[in-house]
Amino acid sequence: MKNTYRLLAATLFTILSFAPPLVADVYELRTYTTNEGKLDALNARFRDHTVKLFEKHGMESVGYWVPTDGETSKNTLIYVLKHKSREAAAASFKAFGADPAWKKAAKESQKAGKILAKSPESVFMDTADYSPDWENEEGDEDDVFELRIYKAAEGKLGKLDARFRDHTIKIFASHGMKSVAYWHPTDDPDSADTLIYILKYDSRETAKAGWKAFGADPAWKKAAKESGVGRLAKAPESIYMKATDYSAIR
Repeated sequence: MKNTYRLLAATLFTILSFAPPLVADVYELRTYTTNEGKLDALNARFRDHTVKLFEKHGMESVGYWVPTDGETSKNTLIYVLKHKSREAAAASFKAFGADPAWKKAAKESQKAGKILAKSPESVFMDTADYSPDWENEEGDEDDVFELRIYKAAEGKLGKLDARFRDHTIKIFASHGMKSVAYWHPTDDPDSADTLIYILKYDSRETAKAGWKAFGADPAWKKAAKESGVGRLAKAPESIYMKATDYSAIR
């Protein structure tokens, strides 16, 4: 019997030692700011070259958007990539940067001047457990997306998540506000207090009407009062966006 236990223990040790580690997909929110008049050139480069090269090197393009308001509508591209892991992301970007096809596309796209005004901003994110599985549907040119970033008060992120999981998403849907995805940043300090999500509306007018109805909804008022979330650490950040013609999410 002792020999049997030793054999089982040795077998279990072998399985645990040599089994591949469990890894979860990681997402990356990237924001590019261009020099004046260069947004079209950046979009052309992504449309004709970058997206294909990302795929070649194991990076899945989730969605690409341009803000609708103010100066950012003229100089900003926001997009989300999906990677197998942080290590895979680093390896993919290294291979991407060394790819002769990328070097050629980058060089040719900047013959009329440098495209980016500064280094890209990057936020790695994990999917919230209540994030839906998005499926594209029939749409039109009026469709608009909204990127929202919430900073919870200290120690309140779990309560904020519970409110979204149990109440907010359902109430959004009842007012024509479609949940695309919900994420948390993976790195400190934002991992402790930040929720990032994207909504889709049939139009900007639908968005305005939806938020007005949401705020007046008794179900929302009850959930907000009972959730224990309290006031956010600061006002939510909101960016309205249009999907590019090469975006997977439309």
